[in-house]
Amino acid sequence: MTTETSRTATISRQTGETDITLSLAIDGHGKSSIQTGIGFFDHMLDALARHGGLDLTVQVKGDLHIDDHHTIEDVGITLGDALHRAIGDKRGIERFGSALVPLDEALCEAVVDISGRPFLAWNITFPREMIGSMATEMVEEFFRALCMSARITVHMNGRAGTNAHHIAESAFKSFARALRMALSRDPRSAGQIPSTKGVL
Repeated sequence: MTTETSRTATISRQTGETDITLSLAIDGHGKSSIQTGIGFFDHMLDALARHGGLDLTVQVKGDLHIDDHHTIEDVGITLGDALHRAIGDKRGIERFGSALVPLDEALCEAVVDISGRPFLAWNITFPREMIGSMATEMVEEFFRALCMSARITVHMNGRAGTNAHHIAESAFKSFARALRMALSRDPRSAGQIPSTKGVL
């Protein structure tokens, strides 16, 4: 359901690989309850909610006996779908957002366009393959799945960093801050859709 005062979505998604229940409130207070079975991923989703000002609940039963791929990708798909539904017709939003977020030696940049056109440009590398039980290659896969499902354009750049944990956390936090900016309501727009085409 999307209204002028409430931008929320609740989604249940079941496949042969995962069973996900997710609730999202865009205009939240950064509260989260996350249980994916992957500790570091839970930590990153908590950071996304906190710094994005989102209320987010995620419960997942996934085939972690295989690896982390299906769980992380499917959460990205489900969260992206929830974002798309909660945003609605994009009337009155800022549409664009950007953020540079440091974490000690790491520095990542995110630029977001709530465009209706799914695209991810990714320029972040990691110095090792795993952070806890999460493969670092899955950070990109999560954001790609989210962007495709949410129908948003995102550019992610790693400016600095040698610690994989710091780089990942900087990436999630920069995306959260950029998304928060893009989704904020523009009081000067008088509820107009922020596009010369009149539709996004």
